[in-house]
Amino acid sequence: MVKEEMYVLSNGLSIPKLGFGTWFIEDANAAQAVRDAVGAGYRHIDTAQAYGNERGVGEGVNTCGLSRQEIFVTTKLAAEIKTYEEAVEAIDASLEKMGLDYIDLMLIHSPQPWTQFREDVRSFDEGNRQAWKAMEDAYHAGKLKAIGVSNFEKEDLENLLSTCTVKPMVNQLLVHISNTPAELIAYNQANEILVEAYSPIGHGEVLKNPKIQAMAEKYGVSAARLCIRYTLQLGLLPLPKTEKKDHMADNADVDFVISEEDMQILTNIEQIKDYGEFGVFPVYGGKL
Repeated sequence: MVKEEMYVLSNGLSIPKLGFGTWFIEDANAAQAVRDAVGAGYRHIDTAQAYGNERGVGEGVNTCGLSRQEIFVTTKLAAEIKTYEEAVEAIDASLEKMGLDYIDLMLIHSPQPWTQFREDVRSFDEGNRQAWKAMEDAYHAGKLKAIGVSNFEKEDLENLLSTCTVKPMVNQLLVHISNTPAELIAYNQANEILVEAYSPIGHGEVLKNPKIQAMAEKYGVSAARLCIRYTLQLGLLPLPKTEKKDHMADNADVDFVISEEDMQILTNIEQIKDYGEFGVFPVYGGKL
């Protein structure tokens, strides 16, 4: 079963193939959401400093009834942090806030602060190198078991790879049916960087597509399950998010196979660029 399967990162660390995302889950509700997710079989929980729910996620991890070693916890360094000193302080703050002795995976949330996302992109190269050095030091100290990035394009990765002593192990990207950046995914995989797919159901917008709905009916699954399975068959790690227990269970029930022909159809579905209330998100370009 996918819920019990693992990928292996470049440093040899095992990471569950399916994660549970906590974006937009309020801190007060996060602990129960984590406990419910663990009850539904998830063993990988994803949060971020920017989500404002690290405390609740940590409480959920510590009260879910499983040992700490059985739960893989990811958090992300705030996108605005671009100095070594700030990154060191923020890493320690996440550990304290979550009540954890170590974090399994920490990512730089974005190569630029959100207010300047994709603007004058090279101006933050040095800041990313500094933040990465702080994460490397925390990794060597055992505070972080693995380190990586999020929303990093090829040039952003090349900037880190040119000076790092520890290569990024993960790159978390917006990937879903209708938004599959094949070239960027291939570049990551060629560099032994696991790609995680955040918002694998496109913030819910892709579920409105009649072609996706029809194909889901063909396989006898929900449209959300089809979307999650799609990312798995690309060799990615999906991070579906929900607070509803029945949806948690449904999203984790992805032990079926999409045919190669149907995978090709799904990769060529028209691209979504506007996600309604969520606005416009990064589109990396390039389809399979």
